[in-house]
Amino acid sequence: MDERKQKASKTTAAKRGTRSTEPESELIISTTSAKGGTEMASMETVTATSTAEDIGKAGSTVKEGVISSLKGINEIEAEIVSLVRNTVSNTLRATGSVAGETVGITKDVVKGAIQATEEVGTGLILSTKSVAKGVVMGVSDVGGDVISVAGTTVRGAVKGAAEVGADVAMVARRAVDGVIEATKEIGGNVEDVAKVSVNGAIDAASSIGNTAVKAVKDMLVGVVDGVKEVAGSALPKSKVGTA
Repeated sequence: MDERKQKASKTTAAKRGTRSTEPESELIISTTSAKGGTEMASMETVTATSTAEDIGKAGSTVKEGVISSLKGINEIEAEIVSLVRNTVSNTLRATGSVAGETVGITKDVVKGAIQATEEVGTGLILSTKSVAKGVVMGVSDVGGDVISVAGTTVRGAVKGAAEVGADVAMVARRAVDGVIEATKEIGGNVEDVAKVSVNGAIDAASSIGNTAVKAVKDMLVGVVDGVKEVAGSALPKSKVGTA
């Protein structure tokens, strides 16, 4: 009987020993799974961070490129203004007749600028404002009639745009913006210059066709809003809703 009890005790102890190891195995497996989940989460976090950094770098690259390009455009426009201004003023001084030669020289300069863009195949809309501004400032430098030359410049730009198949309305707007900006810088009468410029654009467009007239008027409505009493009744007024 004692031997049987001893065997039974050993068997029970062995079973208990076996059972006691099972939770340890489950604990090891659970710990391993937890570690694996943590590692995957860490990898996903790193990937997300890397992607965000790549997107951020792409945005910064584009931003820097655009800034560089815009600076380049501003420099080009400034060079055109300077070139036209000096050419006009020097030519008028050389002729000795500012009043008599201003219109002819203005037409010639605008025509030359349009021919240049035609040969290159692009740049008319970009350069129009700078050319118009340079003409007005050049005439002002020698004491010429800025108001009359403003109208002449815009008319020449619009007609030239039509001849080369460019966007007449956009060129008209750029030319008007150029002469107004120049007038502001030289301290001239902005309202009178704006009125003459807008009417000059519409007059030039009327020789092209009704479609051109409408396009120019629509494009220049903003000028009426920006400058007091520009062009009088020549342009449609902006529609304002009434209560």
